[in-house]
Amino acid sequence: MEALAKGGRTNLFGFLLRLAARLPFLFIAGRLYGADALGRFASALVFVELLAMICTMGEKRGLAQRLSNTDGDHCGQVADGLLVALLAGSLAGVVLWLFPAPMFPSGIYGPYDRWLVLAIPALALTEVLLAAQAYRYDIAATVRARAIVEPWTISIMAGVMFLIVPESGLAMAYLLSVFAALLTALIPFLRSYGLPRNWRPSLRRMADLVYRGLPLAAADGIEWGTRRLDIFILGLFATPTVVGIYYVAQQVASLPQKLKSSFEPILGPVLTRKLKEHDYAAIAKQVCQVGFWITAAQAGVALALGIPGEAIMGLVGPNFVGGTAALIFLLAAEVVAATAVVSEAALVYVARLRNLWVSVATILLQAGLTVGAMVLASELNLSDTMRGALAAGSLMLALGFSSLVKAVMLSRILKYPVNNWRWALVWASAAAIVVGQIIIRLPEWAELIVGIPVMLGVYCWIIWTRGFGPEDRMLFRRKVATDETESDAAATAGDLSIKG
Repeated sequence: MEALAKGGRTNLFGFLLRLAARLPFLFIAGRLYGADALGRFASALVFVELLAMICTMGEKRGLAQRLSNTDGDHCGQVADGLLVALLAGSLAGVVLWLFPAPMFPSGIYGPYDRWLVLAIPALALTEVLLAAQAYRYDIAATVRARAIVEPWTISIMAGVMFLIVPESGLAMAYLLSVFAALLTALIPFLRSYGLPRNWRPSLRRMADLVYRGLPLAAADGIEWGTRRLDIFILGLFATPTVVGIYYVAQQVASLPQKLKSSFEPILGPVLTRKLKEHDYAAIAKQVCQVGFWITAAQAGVALALGIPGEAIMGLVGPNFVGGTAALIFLLAAEVVAATAVVSEAALVYVARLRNLWVSVATILLQAGLTVGAMVLASELNLSDTMRGALAAGSLMLALGFSSLVKAVMLSRILKYPVNNWRWALVWASAAAIVVGQIIIRLPEWAELIVGIPVMLGVYCWIIWTRGFGPEDRMLFRRKVATDETESDAAATAGDLSIKG
């Protein structure tokens, strides 16, 4: 639990940095490039990032289990994963370069947009490198790569590239950010693991890695795909402008989604160690604890971003305010998905095939709901902005189904309850909503500068006083008790100094 708290605390700081960097990118992209260019960019990223996720062959989470079960050279194990990711990513990039139609369903793209395929192997390699660092509890590497270098690079270069290649500026800025993140992940890896010694590529080892990793890769790809399938389907039924507006709403809503990644890098290594000891009670306890932390954080951020949603979308441009309804549904979807996220963190190790089938059912359900909603919108002659809201609502329902099924499945396997619900979430949310109704009557600048901090402050105070116990407050304590003094610390938890 101490390792989870420390890793989550480090990456939570990274989430705040990412929040500060992502908003300038949306502002620059919306104001300079417009909704139409953003829509084409978003459609291209659907296939690029999906293929990159699959090309990791599940090493994002499977690497921790392989290293836990290996007493030999860990560097060689990581090298196997890196080689497989490089080969698979390069092959996928070549195929997509030759057949770019899936990236650009509208058939319109800039002179350098096809170079986006170079991001596939780079993204895959970065995921494996960061997973290797996470196994050694180096979460700071993920923070530097994903929360500082990558978002700030794309934000700055989006403005620079608009002056150089405005037709492909977003694609070039994205590519530069991806390779900057790769370099940032590689440096601490070389310091920690070094270069592999007495290692040679082995077709047998790589084939075994692919065979064992495919269920994980498919689950990762499907979990990621549920956050992009709506954009793909929306692109088939609506104009690129509507897709661009929806993309901005999705990027804002993805900020609370990043909170789950605050614990994801450290949760895998911790769970694999407990699985090796067959300590299922500890696994259930850790899943519930982290699940509550993620749910509480995501709900607070969702309320703070959703209530003044019109003001936030208006920052990007007046044309983007129509995406407010979609933003609210997307924020709600991230909250209901929290249980599925933490349950899957354990299921991928104890029931990877059953977890995969539930993920497949989830994305099929989402596809059916979204297509049905689009057909209904056409029959009722609804506006394009309503199509975006319906797509987001379909995602929310599908993720709710996934959370329910995966939590029940994990509890039956572990034979311990898995539930991250606490009544403090209701009281804190109700208070934030009441305060929010006052906030939205203020001028837009006051909603953002004053309103959001006030709502978060009220919400966090109630969660802290009504929902957090001694183990929860460990998340905010820099120094924790050692194993020898844990019992004394528990007895005197009320007297402990809370820092940070």
